[in-house]
Amino acid sequence: MTGPSSTPRGEHAPRPGVTWTTTVGWFGEQLADDDAPPPRPNRATRRAAARARRRTA
Repeated sequence: MTGPSSTPRGEHAPRPGVTWTTTVGWFGEQLADDDAPPPRPNRATRRAAARARRRTA
């Protein structure tokens, strides 16, 4: 069994005609419905709130 090679491999050339095109479209404004419920907090925020509730109980 051989160990890992210390020489890096060369870059792999993509198939002919394949190109990467990335377009970022942001107009700086996002409309939100006034009657919509607030978005759910992310996992870290939910865990922090649960820790705080456990600490006070």
